[in-house]
Amino acid sequence: MQFRVALTTEAINLPCETCKLLEELLVSAGVPMGMAKKQSQKLAPIEKKAKRKASAYSIKYGKAFKRVAGKYKLKSGKWAKDGFKRAQKAAHKLAKKMR
Repeated sequence: MQFRVALTTEAINLPCETCKLLEELLVSAGVPMGMAKKQSQKLAPIEKKAKRKASAYSIKYGKAFKRVAGKYKLKSGKWAKDGFKRAQKAAHKLAKKMR
């Protein structure tokens, strides 16, 4: 099955070349122009948000939690009863004392 890409005379205001190509392919396949624009914009690559920088305290807390977590786990690796809650409290207490 061959597709013939029909270029339209309407101005296509899409952010990238990929979106334009997708729209042209959809239009040539018989999809209405309005629907093709919506679908090609949905399929467009999404910009990634910048990651937030972790605070100094959250880094200290994470290290402290990893240090104390083993004391509150069973041999199988599961959390003991109220183990996570107690580990969290111990980690906060240890993080306050860390430099």
